[in-house]
Amino acid sequence: MTAPAASGPQVLDGKATAAAIKGELKDRVDALRSRGVTPGLGTLLVGSDPGSTWYVNGKHADCAEVGIASIREDLPETATQEEIEAAVARLNADPACTGFIVQLPLPEGIDTNRVLELIDPDKDADGLHPTNLGRLVLRISEPVESSLPCTPKGIIELLARHGVDLRGKEVVVVGRGTTVGRSIGLLLTRKDVNATVTLCHTGTADLAAHTRNADVVIAAAGVPGIVSADMVKDGVVLVDVGVSRVTDPETGKSKVAGDIAADARAKASWYSPNPGGVGPMTRAMLLANVVESAERALG
Repeated sequence: MTAPAASGPQVLDGKATAAAIKGELKDRVDALRSRGVTPGLGTLLVGSDPGSTWYVNGKHADCAEVGIASIREDLPETATQEEIEAAVARLNADPACTGFIVQLPLPEGIDTNRVLELIDPDKDADGLHPTNLGRLVLRISEPVESSLPCTPKGIIELLARHGVDLRGKEVVVVGRGTTVGRSIGLLLTRKDVNATVTLCHTGTADLAAHTRNADVVIAAAGVPGIVSADMVKDGVVLVDVGVSRVTDPETGKSKVAGDIAADARAKASWYSPNPGGVGPMTRAMLLANVVESAERALG
């Protein structure tokens, strides 16, 4: 395990790492274009939720940075199950779309799982289609030739690019959501990573008993400051994934808060800031999935 630096904890800089990855992706997109293929990211947005709209707009801005084409399917809040499924079918059939996402949440009354399962697994940019997760379950040591879940993929890439070796390390994951908690263990326990993983959640009787022994804590619970200094050992690696909004007592304004308390970060060898850590990596990995899908299609 990386020892704490004399100058204090080191920052896992997601912004800088994501920028470097985007530069690499731009070169790969240029290579694809030279072979007559332009990767394209599709998005399906239903309704006008400000957060969802901001997120989707950000995805297309990222695409423009690296030369990926943007394909949008924007439907009104009143869209029916049939209309949403028809939009998925259009993206599946569109040769310009090499990968796409369905922005969640979908409106009340829509069968979200049915919509997501209709996505062509080869165009699953989020890496969360049941077929692709099933491949990840089955292929412990073989290459996984399909999209990987963006946030777990981004976390492992962030650690690797900062020289944090996970082989043989005890990793505690806090939170069992689909996008991070349930899927990251599948990646961490593959033989090319070879970590030992404990998954904790609201049913865990004594969270601190697990986190105190961990070499790495990945906090994805969405509970501000759930991991505090008395719950971690010196030299731990802390990856802060959970995002909440809290009121700043000094300004009275809303601000983003992570799952890891400041006093815990002070004991770490490495920590990811929140915001500025895992978030940019997730966005970069979505682009990577779209490019990789186009590359696989070319053989």
